[in-house]
Amino acid sequence: MKLSLVPQEREYFRLFSDYAANLDSAAQELVAMMTDITDAKSKARRILEHEHVGDKIVHDIVKKLNKTFVTPLDREDIYDLASTLDEVLDSIESAADMLLLYRIEKPNSHAIEQAQVIAKATATLRIAIDGLEKRKGLADHWIEVNRLENDGDRLYRDAVAELFDDDMECTDIIKWKDIYGELERAIDDCEHVANIIESIVLKNT
Repeated sequence: MKLSLVPQEREYFRLFSDYAANLDSAAQELVAMMTDITDAKSKARRILEHEHVGDKIVHDIVKKLNKTFVTPLDREDIYDLASTLDEVLDSIESAADMLLLYRIEKPNSHAIEQAQVIAKATATLRIAIDGLEKRKGLADHWIEVNRLENDGDRLYRDAVAELFDDDMECTDIIKWKDIYGELERAIDDCEHVANIIESIVLKNT
């Protein structure tokens, strides 16, 4: 009797889709927190819950990887994709936590725009990851994430430059530079995820 490996293979794609959906929800929560800081603790707590869900999914992927002899993608690609997605979510959670830690009363326009770029990137990655099993028509998505990362670089440079143009307290400069840096890290990691997806598609078509 021939055993089918298809259900086992599809489980990886399901887990990645679950992670992408969870990541996208966390990014949308960050935008909501940035645009309306009221009840910040509850909003940060929801983002933290998404981070916990993400950790569980990554744990499941790695556990499955250690028990599976035949995988639908290269093992290193599966691990890299899972760990890099997790890095994006870690940065989102860290940025939300900084808003609380630094007692930010009103996020400025630069931080809001950065969060919006992250949310656009995670939404695009979600579509790409949902199509990863068939690996067709994904080029537009990784190109779009690369474009968004360029927008993110520009936003980060402008935001940091403005810190030193205004008459701002040194402590506030440090706070905002940390927040901008964490948001920029999330955007950079989104591009890293897009590059991994591109590599997977090129190697498996």
